[in-house]
Amino acid sequence: MTPADTGASTVVDAAPAAPAVPDSTGSSGSSDSRMTPGGPGYRRMSFALFLAGVATFALLYSTQALLPLISGDLGVTASDASWTVAAATGGLALFVLPMSALSERFGRRTVMTASLAVAVTVGLLVPFAPSLPALVALRAVQGAALAGLPASATAYLAEEVRPRALVTAIGLFVAGNSVGGMSGRVITGWVAQEWGWRVAVGVVGLVAVACAVAFRLLLPAPRHFTPGSLRPRVLVRTVRDHLANPLLRRLYAIGALFMTVFGGVYTVIGYRLTEAPFSLPQGLIGSIFLVYLVGTVSASTAGRLVGRLGRRGALYLGAGTTAAGLLLSLAPSLPLVLLGLVLITAGFFAGHAVASSAVGKTAQHGRAQASALYQSAYYVGSSAGSTVGAVAFHSGGWAGTVGVGVLAVLGVVVITVSGSLAARRAAGTPVRALSLPR
Repeated sequence: MTPADTGASTVVDAAPAAPAVPDSTGSSGSSDSRMTPGGPGYRRMSFALFLAGVATFALLYSTQALLPLISGDLGVTASDASWTVAAATGGLALFVLPMSALSERFGRRTVMTASLAVAVTVGLLVPFAPSLPALVALRAVQGAALAGLPASATAYLAEEVRPRALVTAIGLFVAGNSVGGMSGRVITGWVAQEWGWRVAVGVVGLVAVACAVAFRLLLPAPRHFTPGSLRPRVLVRTVRDHLANPLLRRLYAIGALFMTVFGGVYTVIGYRLTEAPFSLPQGLIGSIFLVYLVGTVSASTAGRLVGRLGRRGALYLGAGTTAAGLLLSLAPSLPLVLLGLVLITAGFFAGHAVASSAVGKTAQHGRAQASALYQSAYYVGSSAGSTVGAVAFHSGGWAGTVGVGVLAVLGVVVITVSGSLAARRAAGTPVRALSLPR
């Protein structure tokens, strides 16, 4: 396979990318040695990246369910405590592009392994933070370290998995994110109720260590990666090319807006549930995050959803489901709030899986950079959602946080519609779907 086929070499030279390698499942009958469901190495690869997703989200959001306890222990407000989440996601957003460049030179598996190693080491230091500034600083370093995972994993899949299986493979990685987010919050909730938030985040760090070791042992060595040199000028040119692509810009914005909703809701929900009329203990609040299992299902089935509805239909369904969940969560009834969280989670993970897989298919060169830009926008949305959602809650209660989320969902719908209209104008004929490749 040529370097252009992998999408890696565009960071090395300015040569135009060659056409993508045809899928061997097509009528051409061409041999394609990339992995496919049921084929050699696919299960090991899927499980390894699933565990990487578990570790990433468990560490990244390890303090989110504990914010009320952190506020009480350190004597800070909800908006101040929310910086322990925003710093981690912000660090990831800032460093995901440089880390993706390193993965072009040193390899996807190497960068992912190093990133997890640093992140879990910092995770074991977080429980000993003596103050909020120290805690926020450690969380920022942890987020920066984790930046090597998302874009590298997506690029690894784009290079090692056949195109027709890409949405499903990325959906499984995103499903690992949801399991990590869920398990981290559930574990910390119950552990913190008995032994405090410091012990809770320490336990999450130990779980992440186990995931990191298993990931390194299981992930197959890449077979279709071609290393490149770290030339900033060419990297800048590649990034500029991606940002000049209207379709990629829309996908980046969609990812950021979906994550704005998700980050705001799950940063603030713990505060809401500790207040009347719910007044739940910390253990039960942590258990609320079991609804992440819904995200595991919706992300892993994103490929089938796109097959039935098309990508525009899948994005509309994700946005509509998320909006319905936001409105339902306004009810002063715990069962309705839980149902609202289920809908928000399902809609978010479906929309994220669809948008992120579309980035991998759209970028014909510099896939790591294209994915890195998506992840950067995605985690900027998370940081913005965590901070703005907490500020809105402080000033307007849960309704304020929901209002921020609804505005973000409307943004997803507007961008999706504008993409469809732009495609129609460009083609001069009606289009069936948002201008995303099928």
